[in-house]
Amino acid sequence: MKPDYGEAVDIYEGEIPVFWPCGVTPQAAIENAKPPIVITHAPRHMFITDIPNAELNDYLASKKK
Repeated sequence: MKPDYGEAVDIYEGEIPVFWPCGVTPQAAIENAKPPIVITHAPRHMFITDIPNAELNDYLASKKK
C-alpha cells in the first residue's frame, strides 16, 4: 500500500489487481542494468515497430563487431 510512484489504490472483494506497464516501472531497471541500447517511450509517445526481435538482435550484433 506504499507504491514508489503514484498513489495506492483500494482493491475491493471480487476485483483482481493487474499490472499496467508504464515508463516509470522499467526506468529503475534500465538505470540499474545499464544496457547498451534501450527502446522505450516518452509521455504520450509510444515507439511501435514491426521489426522482429531476431532481426533487431542481428542488427545489434553487427554493431558490436
